Amino acid sequence: MQDQEHIRTHQEEADLETLAEAFRDTPVACLAETLEETMERLMARHGDGLMRLCYMMLSDRALAEDAVSETFFKAYRAYPRFRHDSNEYTWLTRIAINCCHSIRARAWFRFESKRENLEGLRGMGEEADLPDDTVLAAVMALKPRYKEPVLLFYYQGLPVKEIAEVLGIAVSTVSVRLKRARDILKDQLKEWYFEN
Repeated sequence: MQDQEHIRTHQEEADLETLAEAFRDTPVACLAETLEETMERLMARHGDGLMRLCYMMLSDRALAEDAVSETFFKAYRAYPRFRHDSNEYTWLTRIAINCCHSIRARAWFRFESKRENLEGLRGMGEEADLPDDTVLAAVMALKPRYKEPVLLFYYQGLPVKEIAEVLGIAVSTVSVRLKRARDILKDQLKEWYFEN
């Protein structure tokens, strides 16, 4: 009888250790929130940044709004399976980029003329302080493989390691793409740079 109690106590301790390990990297606030409260918190905290990112990738406000809505819908459905291997913003950014890729892959998007409406960005945050749109236009003209790391690094402020997680590529690949993008921009903007 005493052996059975000892075994049961040992099993309960092991279960508690397993449970504690499962929640070690989970933010404590998330444990007390309902799924709806969690999504409201994520939308309030990250919605504007994701909107800017999607707008810069798609160059269309309505499509960016659709991408952000789809991002939060997918996040709502997937949140119970979110393992917290990365932070929530990195996870949401990955979903948003995938949504933008899906939108860009649609046939009608490829045939529609997409001239970046840089004026639309002025109402979306920090870009309004730029003296002109030359740098932003040059960034927007980059190929997606170079534009995405530049947007995530310089406009979203993500470190290289998180960019690698978001894009699903190696850290060294992110560094190379950022360097190549800087070289392209440096070459395109050398006369602009010396004028200002």
